[in-house]
Amino acid sequence: MYGLFTGLEIGKRALMSSQLAINTTGHNMANVNTPGFSRQRVSVATAYPAQTMWGKAGTGVEINGVEHIRDQFLTGQYRDENASLGSWEYREKNMMTIESFFNEPTENGLGHTLDEFWVSWENLAGADASNPALRTEVLSRAEVLTNRFHQLDRQLHDLRQNIDLEIRNQVLDLNELGRQIADLNRQISLQELGSQKANDLRDRRDHLVDELSKFVDVSVMDKSNGTATVLIGSMAFVDGDDYLKLDTEITSNNGISTTDIVWEGTSMEVRFRDGEMAAMIAARDVDVLKYEGYLDSLAKTIVESVNQVHRTGYGLDDQTGRDFFDSRYIDAEHISISGDVLDQPNSIGAAAAAGTPGDGSIAQQIADTMKYSRIMDNNTATISEYYGGIVGRIGIATQEATNYKDNYGMLVQQIENQRQSVQGVSMDEEMINLVKFQNAYDAAARVITTMDQALETLIHNTGVVGR
Repeated sequence: MYGLFTGLEIGKRALMSSQLAINTTGHNMANVNTPGFSRQRVSVATAYPAQTMWGKAGTGVEINGVEHIRDQFLTGQYRDENASLGSWEYREKNMMTIESFFNEPTENGLGHTLDEFWVSWENLAGADASNPALRTEVLSRAEVLTNRFHQLDRQLHDLRQNIDLEIRNQVLDLNELGRQIADLNRQISLQELGSQKANDLRDRRDHLVDELSKFVDVSVMDKSNGTATVLIGSMAFVDGDDYLKLDTEITSNNGISTTDIVWEGTSMEVRFRDGEMAAMIAARDVDVLKYEGYLDSLAKTIVESVNQVHRTGYGLDDQTGRDFFDSRYIDAEHISISGDVLDQPNSIGAAAAAGTPGDGSIAQQIADTMKYSRIMDNNTATISEYYGGIVGRIGIATQEATNYKDNYGMLVQQIENQRQSVQGVSMDEEMINLVKFQNAYDAAARVITTMDQALETLIHNTGVVGR
């Protein structure tokens, strides 16, 4: 029956709707600085009308629930670009580290050390080649050169090991993120059994997926029960309240131990297309090895070219056919001075013929070979040009990484700003809503008061039944 009690029900529904809206607004304002929080709003609709003798009449408002505002398209874009940002951030970090190892142009750099080694042969050739001080200088500069090769190789080797350790540690962090997402999936499915949205839990899950997107390329598929399937590449990392852990396997490649990432319980390697994990693997398996290879080529050429000329020279003891560098070790890690001349400056073959102790013509040939001969890169570059090319490649790669990092950083920030304009909390807007809902609450209370007064009039002022 449509009457005063219907009016009380209308007022009650309006009161409850406004109260829920006020509480939701307060919840939004309280979480304005909470990472990953999406603003919420009360979804209301006109209640089903009642049939009266005059036709259909309204019965007030009906609360459909509380929903959170989220733009799935922008969220997908954010995650894609965030993976690229994570990749270029790590590449910049790695290239800047390599750049710091070479430390050019400085007096401590390998370039300056190569120049000093060349100058020491030039000095020996341009003076009395029997001068013990000049001969000692050649050995000293050679020792500095080999030590600098050793240092660079060790630094690159240690960097590669550190990256490998980072990869193993990152796998643990990824598994923890997967566990938390799966746990939130379980909680969400339980809370949404009654067709109600677990908005705050969904926000927490989405925020964890946003974090995950920096490390790996992810995609998300929502299910009807409120859970989400999170894919890395084409494999399900999280599916409902289950997740497939990542595992590590130690393998050896050319005597170098590396960590491969596989799906737990299988030998299937995880393929990362983007994100920090992909950059880590590329840094370990491509970048560092590439520059180690450049150094090895440089060391090999120096050893072989200097030895080839030095074998033709005569020492102060009129002996010839000796190596200046140990021919058994032709890489940057092991390059060393030959035992024939180590701590024996008189054995340096500077003369072109026996019995000519002051002659430095062989020393001049070595100096010319070191400085002017195109013996690198298939005889297209001198040693200095080749090394300058290495340094140039490092600088270009570092600058490229910085540029891409900055570009993707601005793009991610732009998408995040767009996303926040849709789903973020605006304090100004929430304050306006608070006033609006407060006025609606006061009006609803006034409706109830009016209906109560009408009922009191009806009961007390229309006579006594049965009188």
